[in-house]
This record gives sequence, structure tokens and C-alpha cells, in this order.
Amino acid sequence: MKKNLSYMDSVHRDGRIWNLSVMVLLILFPISVALIYHAMPDWRGFLMGIIATAPMYWAVAVVETVTYVPMLGAGGSYLSFVTGNIANLKLPVALNALEQAEVSVSSEEGEIVSTIAIAVSSIVTTLIIILGVILITPLTPVLNAPVLAPAFAQILPALFGGLGVVFISKNWKISVAPVLLMLVLFIFVPALNAGTVGIMVPVGVLFTLGVSRILYKKNLL
Repeated sequence: MKKNLSYMDSVHRDGRIWNLSVMVLLILFPISVALIYHAMPDWRGFLMGIIATAPMYWAVAVVETVTYVPMLGAGGSYLSFVTGNIANLKLPVALNALEQAEVSVSSEEGEIVSTIAIAVSSIVTTLIIILGVILITPLTPVLNAPVLAPAFAQILPALFGGLGVVFISKNWKISVAPVLLMLVLFIFVPALNAGTVGIMVPVGVLFTLGVSRILYKKNLL
């Protein structure tokens, strides 16, 4: 007799299947292109590049997994790591949905809410990308208009500013340390830019957890 899987067991089963499937597809694409066009890479250069860059991505992968999973839940994490853009889109969407539903991500209700929110976000993003591809040519003159440039430059600050007000207002003591850390780092370390967000978000989270732990031990929270 077949054993019925619990919700969480099915989430882990399906999540592993889809993540492994996507990983295989991602690897097969460059291999297929190389075989079709007879353009095999320089394996020595490829190996040197892997040796130089892989350790950084391994570290980021471990840190992001430890950081994001407790905030996104199991289902949301599997889906986010497949669809990407976690820090800029999936994480804010999931946190806002959990906030509106007034549930914890550690509960089964929170798991479901987080997964649905990220799934809807992924679908909407895909539809917008499809629409953008279709309309990019006729809309290019409008989008390149100088009058719109300041607005496009403020999209992400507006998004995170709105979310920041909600979460910072809950406990401003916790928010002071990470805000100051990021301000100092991005002002005095020129090498940090938008391309380092994937690394700095987990760093900020871990730093915030450490500071929060200290404040809690000192009865300041």
C-alpha cells in the first residue's frame, strides 16, 4: 500500500526533483551549443576560471541557503532558487505576504502563503518579461526619454524603502546596526556596488542576527 506523503514531505520531494532538473538543463544548454556549433571551450582556460571563481560561489551558496531558507520556508526556497532574483523580488514578496497574512513562515500556513506569493511573483515576472520582449521595440523611444530617467533610477530604492519602513518601524533597535554597517561599507569601500548585493544581503542578515543576539542578552530588546 502506497504511503501518503505529508505536505512537507511532498514539498521536499518535488523541490529536489525540480531543482535537480533545472540544474541539468542549465548545464545541458552550453554543452548543446558547443556540440551544435562545434565550438568546444578551451578546457585549460575553463578549468582555471572555475578554480578562480567557484570557491566564491560555493561560499555564497552556503550563506544564502542558511540565510534565506528560514525566511522563505522550504517550498518558497525551492521555488526561489529555481526562478532567481531572490533578494530583489522573491524575499520582499514573501515577507510582505507573511506580514499581511499574519502568519509565521515556520508554520504550515506560513509555508503555503510564502510559496503561493513567490509562485505568483514568478508568474507575473514571466508575463511582464514576455510583454516587454513584445513591446520593447515600439516602446524604446518612450523608455529612453530623458524625462523618465530619474524615475527608473529610483525603482529599487522606492521598493525597498517602502518595505523598510514597515519592518524598521516594528523594532528600530534591530535596524540601526545593519543600516549603519551597509552605509559605512558602501560609502568607504568603492569596490562594493549593485553587483555585490548577492553577497552583502546574507552578510547583513548574519550581522543583524549577531547584534540582535547581543541586544537580547543585554535585555535591550
